[in-house]
Amino acid sequence: MNRRAMIATGPLVSALMLAGCQQDAKAPEPVRPVLSMVLEPGRTDGPVAVGVVEPQFKTNLAFRVLGRLTGRPVSVGDLVSDGQTVGVIDSTALELAVHSARAELAKAEAQLATAAATEKRKRTLITTQATTKQTLDNAEQARAGADASVAHAQANLIKAIEQRGYAQLKANFAGVVTAVGAEVGQVVSPGQNVVTVARPDIREAVVDIGEDFPVPLEIGLPFTVCLQLLPAVQVEGRVREIAPQADPVTRLRRARIALNNPPDSFRLGATVTAKLGKAESPALRVPASAVLAKDGANFVWVVDQPASTVSLHKVGLADDTGGARIIDGLYPGARIVTAGIHSLTPGQHVLIKDQNP
Repeated sequence: MNRRAMIATGPLVSALMLAGCQQDAKAPEPVRPVLSMVLEPGRTDGPVAVGVVEPQFKTNLAFRVLGRLTGRPVSVGDLVSDGQTVGVIDSTALELAVHSARAELAKAEAQLATAAATEKRKRTLITTQATTKQTLDNAEQARAGADASVAHAQANLIKAIEQRGYAQLKANFAGVVTAVGAEVGQVVSPGQNVVTVARPDIREAVVDIGEDFPVPLEIGLPFTVCLQLLPAVQVEGRVREIAPQADPVTRLRRARIALNNPPDSFRLGATVTAKLGKAESPALRVPASAVLAKDGANFVWVVDQPASTVSLHKVGLADDTGGARIIDGLYPGARIVTAGIHSLTPGQHVLIKDQNP
């Protein structure tokens, strides 16, 4: 009986085994053609920005009061010292204001003296009942008002004297005149630029940098700056200031590079060329189409070129103007898939269509 069952089930087992073999022998996934690129550091050789030498500190000097410019003893290129007079306006009205304030003070002081004497007499009379308490109160009030008038007149006199000093425009530090904004005989308004003074000892390079810059533009980035006419004259510097947004027309961002002990040949207005410092390593960037966001992390498909298969690698990225910048997880020379990343599986065979061989 058992032998018959075994004989009966034999064909069934054979059929199951045959089906399993046919399933294992299923055709492999087709080779998928992909677009790819080889990761290479951004090129940093050659000039990357052109700019000019400018002073780090400069100020536009202007009068605080309205007046007619009667003197401007300095011109463009002149050296000025700290506290030197660089402009004078007609002070007639200011002198008259001082005289008027002094007269008002004298008047107030006279009124105070009269009010004080009246109060003293009333106070003497009140002891003999020759006057009323109301009269004494009025005298005290008049004396207090006269005292306040004196304080007000003194403040006006101090203000008038200070404004008379505004007739002279003085430099607040030693430097060189780089621009003038008014001529003798011209009526200048408060705040109107008359003379621009800059410190020539502290200079910086002002350059405009595009979006294709090979490394992230940040404060402290080292640069080598050289004169455009004398490339052999070089000086090191670091980015001190970066414009918060690009120019709407040129799409360039302005950066100010503080120079370390520039030579005298780095004169104000000289044209310079800025290159990345030698110690700055170039960055690796990948296009956005190569990044696969999954479970809160970023991945890229890396091609194993000998086997023509792909594997998923987790990477650290940083946003940058030139694309996603690799922080960790990849190395120069790796080939990554740049298109069709959502339809790949680990170990899948691919056919490489070179974008950047």
